[in-house]
Amino acid sequence: MASLRDIRKRIRSVKNTRQITKAMKMVSAAKLRKAQDAILAARPYAQTLEQIISELALRSADQELAHPLLASRPVRRVELLLLTSDRGLAGGFNSNVIRRANRFLYENTNLQVRVSTVGRKGHDFFRNRGQSIRKDFAGLYAGLNYRSAANVAEELTAAFLNDEVDAVYVVYNEFISAISQNVVVSQLLPLQPAAAKAAATPTPETAAAAPALVDFKYEPSRQAVLDRLVPQAVNIKVYRALLESVASEQGARMSAMENATNNATDMISSYTLLYNRTRQAVITKELMEIVSGAEALK
Repeated sequence: MASLRDIRKRIRSVKNTRQITKAMKMVSAAKLRKAQDAILAARPYAQTLEQIISELALRSADQELAHPLLASRPVRRVELLLLTSDRGLAGGFNSNVIRRANRFLYENTNLQVRVSTVGRKGHDFFRNRGQSIRKDFAGLYAGLNYRSAANVAEELTAAFLNDEVDAVYVVYNEFISAISQNVVVSQLLPLQPAAAKAAATPTPETAAAAPALVDFKYEPSRQAVLDRLVPQAVNIKVYRALLESVASEQGARMSAMENATNNATDMISSYTLLYNRTRQAVITKELMEIVSGAEALK
């Protein structure tokens, strides 16, 4: 049986741990509020921009308009951009997205897949397992803004335009709520607007029910608008994925630290009960010794 001193040391140690996890939860909650505001502000713009490109592509289908970032080609070489965090203690945040990236590599063994990473956890995981990493965008989260995300997107776009890769995918955690994240594998290049994908395989019912598209006047021209919006849409998709990952990380860490705090509280209660029982047993033993000694003196 552990001594009273050992139990007191355990209780003190768990209390210190509880203070740390509680503080980390509060810090993550503050960061989550800021990250959640950022992603909620970015989503409508990204969705509207994708819708504009989709409608422009549909309305201009007979105008022989094209953009190299919209052009599909036979896929032989693929780049996978993996978004993880720089720090741990976030529950299954990193393990879930890394597991999905491993599954992507396993499912595409017939292709040449190269990996780029954002976040130390994903980089360390693949480096320790001998996976070749084309580039690690280190320190991106420290000063995350649209310009830094656009730099990543422009580098991936240049690789696609230079025929170094035939497709680019990004795998990340999509933020749903503070306690829920969804791992997403999204095709970044070639860009596939949602409306264009839906129109590519119309059913007779949807074709009959679809209203006739009314075209607009474009300044300076349809092609100029398309050339301006498509690269911007790619940049926004990367920026949105990074914001989703940041918000998901803080939500996962807040939830993990809350669970750790609750577990520490339970452990303190258990150790306190054990301490009281042990102390009671010691006192009872001492009383029995005193009574036995008194009886022996009679």
